[in-house]
Amino acid sequence: MPLTGTGTAPTFVTVLLRGLLAGLVAGLLAGTFAYVVGEPHVEAAIAIEEAATHAEPAADGHQHAEAVADGHQHGEEALVGRNGQRGGLFLATGLFGAAMGGLLASAYVLLARRRRTADDGRSGLLLAGGALLGAVIVPFVKYPPNPPAVGDPSTINQRTFTYLLMVVLGLVAVWSGSLGYRSVGEHAPVWLRASAAVGGFLLVTVVSYVVLPSFQEVPGDFPATLLWSFRLASLGTQMVLWTGIGLLFAALMHRQRAVAGARLAG
Repeated sequence: MPLTGTGTAPTFVTVLLRGLLAGLVAGLLAGTFAYVVGEPHVEAAIAIEEAATHAEPAADGHQHAEAVADGHQHGEEALVGRNGQRGGLFLATGLFGAAMGGLLASAYVLLARRRRTADDGRSGLLLAGGALLGAVIVPFVKYPPNPPAVGDPSTINQRTFTYLLMVVLGLVAVWSGSLGYRSVGEHAPVWLRASAAVGGFLLVTVVSYVVLPSFQEVPGDFPATLLWSFRLASLGTQMVLWTGIGLLFAALMHRQRAVAGARLAG
């Protein structure tokens, strides 16, 4: 479908603006979910972290006192308070959502000639679903997010790099599954095409899980219920984001197509 602005085909700018709008709204919805569902778990984890800081061994008391005198102790005031962080949550999710919506719109345009359906809504939903699977769910299984008080600061750079690498490999896995589905042939049984897609996806995913390192840094006394409640809330936030982007983008593109078609008919 050429995006030249003629007929009912939208221009790139039109598609991009709809992607940005869909992402912004979905990001605000995800921020609301994170605030309502995730913030209580963050507060609980921070309370555990502060309790652990105040319970430092007495042997370190002299050093701790010096740190207090210099204003560098663990309990030092943060540059941004918790109220500011809560407000910034919506700004962060809104901007992130807009960025992801822009990327989704760009992918929609770049893959226009390779799509096998003229249904804009279905195409948008498939792209959002692929992004959710590859960029969120696949990395989540290998590297689930941790709340405050969990994680070794000395490994943060390595953990960040491997997580980003896992995101890339997750998207490659989705692409591999798509290639497997297409490689079988249009006239092959549905079950065979689906099996090829799953096989291609699992091949990249399993190899990635085996090759990349694991990090076991959760303290033994950290509440397991709190840990998994935080992780599920984080996953839920991403699911709200990408589901919202897919549905809103599909609706906006469908409306644009309908309006353009009505103009031509008139």
